[in-house]
Amino acid sequence: MTSRGYVVCQILMLSLVAGSLWGQAPSVPPAPARDAAHYEQMVKRLQDWPDLARYRQADEELGGPKAGEQRVVFLGASITDFWGRKYGEFFPGEPYVNRGISGQVTSQLLVRFQQDVVHLKPAAVILADAGANNIAGNAGPATLEMFQADIESMVAIARTNHIRVILASLLPASRFPWKPEARPADEIRQWNKWLKNYARQQGMVYLDYYSALVDDEGGMKPELAFDKAVHPNAAGYALMQPLAEKAIAEALKTPAP
Repeated sequence: MTSRGYVVCQILMLSLVAGSLWGQAPSVPPAPARDAAHYEQMVKRLQDWPDLARYRQADEELGGPKAGEQRVVFLGASITDFWGRKYGEFFPGEPYVNRGISGQVTSQLLVRFQQDVVHLKPAAVILADAGANNIAGNAGPATLEMFQADIESMVAIARTNHIRVILASLLPASRFPWKPEARPADEIRQWNKWLKNYARQQGMVYLDYYSALVDDEGGMKPELAFDKAVHPNAAGYALMQPLAEKAIAEALKTPAP
């Protein structure tokens, strides 16, 4: 970022904070022309950090499930977001709802949980690719404890609203294309170990995508990823689909919380 762009962002931050303190919509100063695109991006991000706008209208239009329908919401980041939109098919004919947003960390999923999960009244929710972006540092440094707290909070909200929870493993990755210095394989294994143990302790279904997609180095098999690293292609999603269907069937056999 240029020094001028940095100053613009600082002014923007101060304006937003001041507006929130006074309970008013923040006014933002005009942006220099050459910084306009970055400026507008920052305004949008700061005004709606969890991106509630992405699915707000779709959620309202969808409404509640039909009589006898067992709706399932997939809540996650890019791997969920791209499923059926860029690669593969997203469970044609099933009452399953995709609520993935690329790049999101677990704290953003937590903020979206009421709108994009609870209000849709599903029988079950799959916390899908929740955590990979934490490891990548998309929202700054993150610890396992921070990740755990977000997952535990979403589980608590789901149970209060009688929604079954399926915890899906993180997919394997030995590198992140957008962060070349990262070596996430060990952290992903550690987080998946915690997810599996937590699911067992809480009597929830654990959905293991990891074992089906991992290579000998802890990364995703390159033939299953369109970027050869993180994001599944059609073949990758084809392997994931029956695993998800099995986990959903198992979860729906159990009584609602």
